[in-house]
Amino acid sequence: MAIIRPFNALRPPEERAAQVAAVPYDVVNTEEARALASGNPWSFLHVSRPEIDLPDGTPIYSDQVYAKAAENFEKLKKDCPLTNEETPSLYLYRLIMGNQEQIGIVACCSVDEYDNDIIRTHERTRRDKEDDRTRHILMIRAQTGPVFLTYRAQEKIDALVADALTGNPPLYDFVANDDIRHTIWRVPNYQPLVDAFADVPYLYIADGHHRAASASRARAELKETGFGFIGDEEYNFFQCVVFPDNQLKILPYNRVVKDLNGMSSAELLARVGESFAVTENGSASPKQRGAWSMYLDGKWYGLALKDETSRPVGVVESLDVSVLQDRLLDPILGIKDVRTDKRIDFVGGIRGTEELERLVDEGKAAVAFSLFATTIDDLLKVSDAGQIMPPKSTWFEPKLRDGLLSHEI
Repeated sequence: MAIIRPFNALRPPEERAAQVAAVPYDVVNTEEARALASGNPWSFLHVSRPEIDLPDGTPIYSDQVYAKAAENFEKLKKDCPLTNEETPSLYLYRLIMGNQEQIGIVACCSVDEYDNDIIRTHERTRRDKEDDRTRHILMIRAQTGPVFLTYRAQEKIDALVADALTGNPPLYDFVANDDIRHTIWRVPNYQPLVDAFADVPYLYIADGHHRAASASRARAELKETGFGFIGDEEYNFFQCVVFPDNQLKILPYNRVVKDLNGMSSAELLARVGESFAVTENGSASPKQRGAWSMYLDGKWYGLALKDETSRPVGVVESLDVSVLQDRLLDPILGIKDVRTDKRIDFVGGIRGTEELERLVDEGKAAVAFSLFATTIDDLLKVSDAGQIMPPKSTWFEPKLRDGLLSHEI
């Protein structure tokens, strides 16, 4: 069963919601976060990326940074102010980006279910990033950014969500500076949704693996150092937004490589042509699975396997990101480990193929690859198989905002 639990959200007043709301901490670097928060004392980036309020060059994992996070959080709670709901609640969070609309349930989910694979993963986490968010949670005693979960859609839950929206004015409704509309409602009667999720066998992390892993590690530390553990403490649960799978959209996660591994452009094309059918004047974006686009010397090329029967059949091995890595990036361009190789970089699909062209045209990369997006069905199959997707396989849009609903532990 999947446990969703109401909680007493810590949240800003309606008139300050748009100013408080901030992009997730891990989609911006320090300079970008500083620019976004400039002139806005209410931005939650002062809590999630507190190094923006310290001198340039301050190491982002230093003790000063976590102390500043706690200081800024207390200041925001006092001055904004942020206040706790009087009673535990579930919430609905709607995101609209162009024609894309999705509505998720904001709740707390069980750390035990994460640890026991009822909340399933598809990504390997990095220890340094886990360390960072674990320290952040422990320092401010709150989870301030939700984990993005999905589940196989059920008509019963869809109907309950529709009922909760009927005649229910939103707590917040604003359009952010990236033209994404964010609307949040408090659910008047949460028990039917709690009961309905008891029939959902698994939840799946779509985005936020490091936040979930850090919630687990923070729980372990608090349990170890606390007194009289009973299992119902707030730190046994972590904040999530749970969306049905049929509402979600994954954008491609594209690749750029800084050099041609000692080859000329002609030599690269010849090598690629050994494994792929190469067509000139290709589309910048592949139209279907099993096709790739390559940008080289100001021109797009279309790539496809010469013999489709040679495509691997494993749930991970058959992914387009895996085929590109195994048939081209590794054997031809010498990219052995995309997690550590500094010659490769990744560009989220929201930036468009124009960004790939710009990086190559300006000489910041030698070649770029545009992919067909991984599907939600791919993600669920990989998670159910207990396997791991290649790094940077999925880019979810639109993004949730931090700071609108926080869970104090």
